[in-house]
Amino acid sequence: MLFSVLSAMLALLLDLLHAATRGEHDKTIEIVALRHQLRLYERTASRKPRLSRWDKVVLATIVAKYRVLTRALVLVQLETVLRWHRAIVQRQWTYGTTPQRGRPATPAATVELIVRFARENRAWGYGKIQSELLKVGHRVSQATIKRILRRHALPPAPRRGRTTWRAFLAQHRDQLLACDFFTVDTLFLQRLYVLFFIELGSRRLHLAGCTATSDAAWVTQQARQFSWQLQEADGHPLRFLIRGRDGKFPASFDTVFASEGLAVVRTPPRKPNANAVA
Repeated sequence: MLFSVLSAMLALLLDLLHAATRGEHDKTIEIVALRHQLRLYERTASRKPRLSRWDKVVLATIVAKYRVLTRALVLVQLETVLRWHRAIVQRQWTYGTTPQRGRPATPAATVELIVRFARENRAWGYGKIQSELLKVGHRVSQATIKRILRRHALPPAPRRGRTTWRAFLAQHRDQLLACDFFTVDTLFLQRLYVLFFIELGSRRLHLAGCTATSDAAWVTQQARQFSWQLQEADGHPLRFLIRGRDGKFPASFDTVFASEGLAVVRTPPRKPNANAVA
């Protein structure tokens, strides 16, 4: 008992001596630290109050700036407060950087290959594209393939295999030839029929002929003469001929171009926009 009393008196004398040798600024800061810890005791009824993040920030800031206040720490040890300060500094330098979560993004080369496979092979489904990618060293799930194709406006295989008229025109524009009639009324109100051909890729126009009576024999003869012009032209890539369902086009008209290797494509009934260029 006597030893504890002497120890307490010795500690009190040392504190008084230490306080006498310190400046007013250090004393004020120490009082602030002690009052802050006292409020923590008063806020909670437990013997060891739980410190909030703000309480840790205050203590860590005070101790980091004023190392002479280590004797004023009552609730926690100095090593604990310094650990809090290191965590605060680390959080400051990493603020705003969010770690990458989830799977990494699909490489651009793989995305380009998926889109290319889907466009060049319209009958391939997600599983077929996945297997072909695996052969060239790209491991991608079917869900990823579906998401990439949807982002590039490419439907699944059954619908992707159906070629629309617009897609057909865009894909074979340089190989397409279209023909049609237009009319001219003369000064004496006589109606003339003009047959013309137009190349969709270059928009080059060919006037085949003009007649007042467009019978089957005349139309066939104009088709034959125009086909001779195509034979004389070197390296023309024309493969398709688009025409309407006008009764002025006889079956012999299609036969002439079929003999030259051109496939005749008739527009749907009552769909003039299918031959909009002509």
